[in-house]
Amino acid sequence: MATFADIGVAAGMNILFAVAFLVAFAILRLQPINDRVYFPKWYLKGLRSSPMHQGSFVSKFVNLDWRSYIRFLNWVPDALRMPEPELIDHAGLDSAVYLRIYLLGLKIFVPVALLSWAILVPVNWTNNTLAKSEATDELQYSDIDKLSISNIPNGSLRFWTHIVMAYAFTFWTCYTLRNEYAKIATMRLHFLASERRRPDQFTVLVRNVPPDPDESVSESVEHFFLVNHPDHYLTHQVVINANKLAKLVKEKKSKQNWLDYYQLKYSRNQSRRPVTKTGFLGLCGETVDAIDYKTAEIERLTKEIAEERERVKTDPKCIMPAAFVSFRTRWGAAVCAQTEQSRNPTLWLTEWAPEPRDIYWDNLAIPYVSLSIRRLIIAVAFFFLIFFFTIPVTFVQSLANIEGIRRRAPFLKAIIDIPFIKSVIQGFLPGIALKIFLVLLPTILMIMSKFEGFMSVSALERRSATRYYIFNFVNVFLVSVIAGSAFQQLDSFLHQSANYIPRTIGVAIPMKATFFITYVMVDGWAGVAGEILRLKPLIFFHLKNFFLVKTEKDREEAMDPGSIGFNTGEPQIQLYFLLGLVYAVVTPVFLPFILVFFTLAYVVFRHQIINVYNQEYESAAAFWPDVHGRIIFALVFSQLVLMGLMSTKGAAQSTPFLIALPVLTIWFHIFCKGRYEPAFVRNPLQEAMMKDTLERAREPNLNLKSYLRNAYIHPIFKNDDDDNEDEHIDEKIEENVLVPTKRRSRRNTPVPSKYSGTSSPSLPDVAPENPGS
Repeated sequence: MATFADIGVAAGMNILFAVAFLVAFAILRLQPINDRVYFPKWYLKGLRSSPMHQGSFVSKFVNLDWRSYIRFLNWVPDALRMPEPELIDHAGLDSAVYLRIYLLGLKIFVPVALLSWAILVPVNWTNNTLAKSEATDELQYSDIDKLSISNIPNGSLRFWTHIVMAYAFTFWTCYTLRNEYAKIATMRLHFLASERRRPDQFTVLVRNVPPDPDESVSESVEHFFLVNHPDHYLTHQVVINANKLAKLVKEKKSKQNWLDYYQLKYSRNQSRRPVTKTGFLGLCGETVDAIDYKTAEIERLTKEIAEERERVKTDPKCIMPAAFVSFRTRWGAAVCAQTEQSRNPTLWLTEWAPEPRDIYWDNLAIPYVSLSIRRLIIAVAFFFLIFFFTIPVTFVQSLANIEGIRRRAPFLKAIIDIPFIKSVIQGFLPGIALKIFLVLLPTILMIMSKFEGFMSVSALERRSATRYYIFNFVNVFLVSVIAGSAFQQLDSFLHQSANYIPRTIGVAIPMKATFFITYVMVDGWAGVAGEILRLKPLIFFHLKNFFLVKTEKDREEAMDPGSIGFNTGEPQIQLYFLLGLVYAVVTPVFLPFILVFFTLAYVVFRHQIINVYNQEYESAAAFWPDVHGRIIFALVFSQLVLMGLMSTKGAAQSTPFLIALPVLTIWFHIFCKGRYEPAFVRNPLQEAMMKDTLERAREPNLNLKSYLRNAYIHPIFKNDDDDNEDEHIDEKIEENVLVPTKRRSRRNTPVPSKYSGTSSPSLPDVAPENPGS
């Protein structure tokens, strides 16, 4: 078992790494050559110019002002100085609310830690249960475990102290959660009310449009909404399957970058033309002239892109049974998005459209009927992912047991018995090993979410975050506890009465706090400090800047500002909430390590959000109900763990008092869900009408149709340099995908629409007469 000395070595190593990362960052950020790496957000906003354009040759690359090095820690107060309203205006509500998760951790755990150390630690320490247990060789322990509930004898009246503190911690956590939920719901409504005009405020996504043999998808959509929303329908854009075209354009851009690189390389040394291989990643195949080969590849792709663009415009099979439908008012969009459109609840499904930059365009081409099958497949795959990942996690836990290593590898005894090596193995190695095993997990979970077919990046990240949290709960927490108690103590179980097994498990669960302490230090201390250093973006920026950058646009594209990474960051935070709530009563020594994480992470990520991250989308804190729900789950689980522990410690009479805790907590969750969650899933009609009224008064001549015309065009048609008529692409697509129809749909449709200004562009003004009808 890890001792205070082992934890001290681990803390020293992680503090050393964290300080090294922070000092390196503080120095590197002062160098002009790194300015775009550590302040990319200001460049993207056009509010910062490169310091490399001024001064002498040396000063363009190295900061020669010695006074700035004295103030190298000024980034900390600078990160804390910006007030929250300004932060919201600067980075968006999502980023500001994400930071509030760290503040919520401090609000909850600072009073909890103070009470635990003032009351529970003395109660636990002034017992000798573990010392007596050691004499019978039933269980191994360290001095850290003397601070836990394991050190209290069975049936002791001191357990009532833990029960009272469990109630106090629950009430305080719920009180804090309720205040935070109310505050963020108010912030969201205010943000939506004061936000500038955006296309998604007027637009809904319509899916599962029923097929019609006489009308195209575009005609069906327009006909349906002119009939059923005659006073508010404005325009629409059908969803186009342009995935193949997007892949070709992406491939061409990659080839062009390589061609630029080879041309630049040749211009620097014209005595030898660069060569490459035609096989996979240029590693195998025939050796050819690189410039000629890439030029030929680009010409081939240009031809394929032109053919594919023409096919997408003219082939009705490229039109999906879905569309973005825009309305004249926010009120009309809210009514449509929040009501059922047809007597058949599986057709004409409407939901709020994501903002254009939030759309994951690849998934719009997935047929709606396949979504349920895809999600079933992923559910099964996720189960097996969790199941098979228990193997490396269990192996990691074996590293924390030095005695197990001695038995399985006796030839290492001389090495691992060295005090420092032993401390590193037990206090540092398990945490870093588990962190390494989890490196690829976010990518795997995001691929799963994409396969499921979610339509927006925010939905992909929220689903991935949910799975990441489940994975952390099962494999990082539960498997760690089981592997460190039941498996580790198997020999002891085989040599004792069955009546003692529950007691041994109950004593061993709080002992796993030592492993989680090492994990928090590796991931939450050194890991967070490493985030601000941005070593990977720093290296890649300078490589791109040296080899590929030729223009200011190239230099801007070489910057990698990144984003807050909700799909990975939030589940990690929730793991700390889980650990803190579980061990608050059981092992209070754990809490200071959690507090260091929340404090350091708040400062670091506030700096990153202000200066670095460029958020891909804005969901107006739509993720907060998930955050609240996961904290409630952690709180209920911590109460169940305490009930289980009490049952093994001869305190079964306390069970009726503890049962009330999860009941009250679940009731509290239901109350918050009913009171505050509607603000995150629906848009109040009152707010929509108020905003519409103000906009009509301020901009009576606003041409909303022109504003929305190209908002939901596939980006491949907006940004492709090969097309010189992008501004009219939406009209061309609508005209070319029409299917000849004999149906006189205009007879059932008001003409012309007084809100769209003219007759529908997708339908003729007069239905043609058909002699054969």
